[in-house]
Amino acid sequence: MPTPDPLSSAPLSSENAASENAASENAASENAASENASSDSAASHQAASPRQAPSGTVSYRHGGLVCTDHTIDVPLDHRHPGGPSIALFAREVVAEDREDSELPRLVWLQGGPGGRAERPNAAGAWLRRALRDYRVVLMDQRGTGRSTPADRRTLARFGTGTGAAAAYLGHFRADSIVRDAELLRHHLQGDRPWSVLGQSFGGFSTLTYLSLAPEGLTRAYITGGLPTLTGHADDVYRAAYARTLAHNERYFARYPADQRLADAVAGHLAEHDVRMPGGERLTVRRFQTLGIGFGTSAKFDALHYLLETAFTDGARGPELTDTFLRGVDATVSFAERPLYAALHEPIYAQGGRPTDWSAHRVRREFPAFDAAPGAPVRFTGEMVYPWQFDEDPALVPLRGAAEALAARTDWPALYDLDRLAANQVPVVAAVYHDDMFVDREQALATADAVRGLRTWVTDAHAHDGVRADAAVLDRLIAMADGEI
Repeated sequence: MPTPDPLSSAPLSSENAASENAASENAASENAASENASSDSAASHQAASPRQAPSGTVSYRHGGLVCTDHTIDVPLDHRHPGGPSIALFAREVVAEDREDSELPRLVWLQGGPGGRAERPNAAGAWLRRALRDYRVVLMDQRGTGRSTPADRRTLARFGTGTGAAAAYLGHFRADSIVRDAELLRHHLQGDRPWSVLGQSFGGFSTLTYLSLAPEGLTRAYITGGLPTLTGHADDVYRAAYARTLAHNERYFARYPADQRLADAVAGHLAEHDVRMPGGERLTVRRFQTLGIGFGTSAKFDALHYLLETAFTDGARGPELTDTFLRGVDATVSFAERPLYAALHEPIYAQGGRPTDWSAHRVRREFPAFDAAPGAPVRFTGEMVYPWQFDEDPALVPLRGAAEALAARTDWPALYDLDRLAANQVPVVAAVYHDDMFVDREQALATADAVRGLRTWVTDAHAHDGVRADAAVLDRLIAMADGEI
């Protein structure tokens, strides 16, 4: 049976259509006001901030790298290229000793959703390896970094109604990211294709790229990012909870004494009103979200060193330390990545089913996470819950929009199964055997659905393998070159 055409968006319901129009009209009025205020093209960017550079390029050098910053305008809604625009920022990096070489470009698609591209001074091990063969383009996906931001401050212009903000955020999924990348590619090198490296959600976006615009790619590298092509969010989280429990067992096997500490913290939070540095209460269920770190080699052990700072002797007995509370806040707050929370379930949405707070509903099937009195605490992983939009100050203003996104049913398709089955772009993918974030079996099923896709299944790395070890990308390049 032919699959829906991802290039054509599903018709909006009357409610969503009204919201869509409100979002566009709101953005259009902002653009018009900005254009009247200044002839500078950057002034027409929605919610543009003083720190955003105007369209053009800026170059500088540091640490043996030559960096060139690019900012271009892209349509908010690619179906209406003449409508409101937003800014898209990308930083091109080349090794200083290869600055004058005719190197092909590789665009990095960041994990997330809602994560800005890595910065050259703090990039993973993959970057130095990539720079041996490529000019690397670090694109801040729409809504992040130096691209036009989407957060509680910029979305406040939509007022208290939820429909317009939700319609606006509906333009921040992989299909729009891919179309942005295509405009950037044409801006940088005309019709010539480039290569892509997609990590985690960036890998999801790479599959969308292969569905929407395979002519723009010479080859694709994917690390920890082969999504289910047809599964619902419920399928994703049902598998994710089981893997997260397994990672809990690994953690407590390594640090058995931490079970007592974690239980003590949970008990203390249940009995006391404990406030974090920002003033909001730390609840047991929010404390449990610290398990997000179990999925990467860089942060697997972080909880242990945080828990050892948990308690001090206060005037009225044991209290949680400021050091501990500050460390918890740094992990559980979505202040730096609100789009991750708002779009985490919509990135799986296709067809006529709403996500309907999938992680929250499916959690009921796993009572080990209930934190019942007397039961050992188990930490959750890559899940987002509706109550976080009540407890996290960075998310509270987005609650209504998140509810509308969870209820939306008219999401367009993200993948073209027929086009993927006929794929002609060389694709190689690292599949991490024990990946906590991306299910191995779902990933391998997707690999089978993409013509010519070659996988490397390894248990030597966690989800952040490409950042932790340059050998991951080195192997993928060798596979694509036919050396392995």
